[in-house]
Amino acid sequence: MTANEKKELGMLACKVRMGVVTATHAAKSGHPGGSLSAAELFTYLYFKEMKVDPANPAWADRDRFVLSKGHTAPGLYAALALRGFFPVGELETLRHIGSRLQGHPNMNETPGVDMSTGSLGQGVSCAAGMALSAKYMKKDLRVYTLLGDGEIEEGQVWEALMFAHHHKLDNLCVIVDNNGLQIDGRIEDVMSPYPIPDKLKAFGLHVVEIDGTDFEQMEAAFAEAKATKGVPTAIVMKTTKGKGVSFMEDKAGWHGKAPNDEEYAQAMSELNAALAEWEAK
Repeated sequence: MTANEKKELGMLACKVRMGVVTATHAAKSGHPGGSLSAAELFTYLYFKEMKVDPANPAWADRDRFVLSKGHTAPGLYAALALRGFFPVGELETLRHIGSRLQGHPNMNETPGVDMSTGSLGQGVSCAAGMALSAKYMKKDLRVYTLLGDGEIEEGQVWEALMFAHHHKLDNLCVIVDNNGLQIDGRIEDVMSPYPIPDKLKAFGLHVVEIDGTDFEQMEAAFAEAKATKGVPTAIVMKTTKGKGVSFMEDKAGWHGKAPNDEEYAQAMSELNAALAEWEAK
């Protein structure tokens, strides 16, 4: 990855975070914490990794993305808007009546959304089905799905992973956002899924562990996933909930709470400063 590519991605990740803060502030509700922790991932997928066409969202040969942790839709919407699937200004309609951008993704309404999600634990099953279908239809496409680390406490996740291994779905990439927090607190206190990599390996997945804010590690991990044959790949990325906004970082309370006017102003000030740092590199 060139220095300029890294700079462009870093700037875009800042803008994704700005979109998350803007959308949740405008809605006066939503889930900023887990959206912010995955900002680099959303950015990398839609601007570097995935084969998509904003002018033709239903393109049959596109790569697919399933946001299994559907409550972090503000992060997905911000990336889709920046990629050109719909106007950035539409982010301010989040959760409004009549908006295409509801609290959880709706594939029937929102351009670029490949699966309606929200009930935790179910998205990976949908992604596995898509990957199997692509195999049957001999389509050269890949399927990506993002799960929360609290979400993987759900049993259906592990059934789906067993299915994916059984069917040798090497076109499936499962990503776990390991930010350590869920709505009720620390994941190890609620229902510990640790050790996450060991459990994924036990279910037959090829596992890569990365820093979820490092684009170079992300690039290497996705390249490794593509090179792995016969089994699905899981990428476990270590992140910080609320990343990029000082008062939200590593705070479970920001799982599902919108910033007020004062908090919005502070968050945007911090993110604009971060954007300026990237621009200066």
